[in-house]
Amino acid sequence: MQLINIGFGNFISAERLIAVAAPESAPVKRLVQEARDRGTLIDASCGKKTRSVIIMDSDHVVLSALSTESVYGRAAGKTEDDQDE
Repeated sequence: MQLINIGFGNFISAERLIAVAAPESAPVKRLVQEARDRGTLIDASCGKKTRSVIIMDSDHVVLSALSTESVYGRAAGKTEDDQDE
């Protein structure tokens, strides 16, 4: 099982990842609100500004303080030193 670091010591399973989206658009904001109402929202941003929304196959939505590009790079296996944590 491969894990992806999404910042601040939080990890997600790479096999369960469906999509990574920017949080600014109205459809993504609706998706986050619906997940909050259902109780399937996981806020892993640790109080920081949400910079990416991660959609999992278990119907969970995960908020991360890492940029969408950083999460994508980590999911693709690229090695990079992110300073935005």
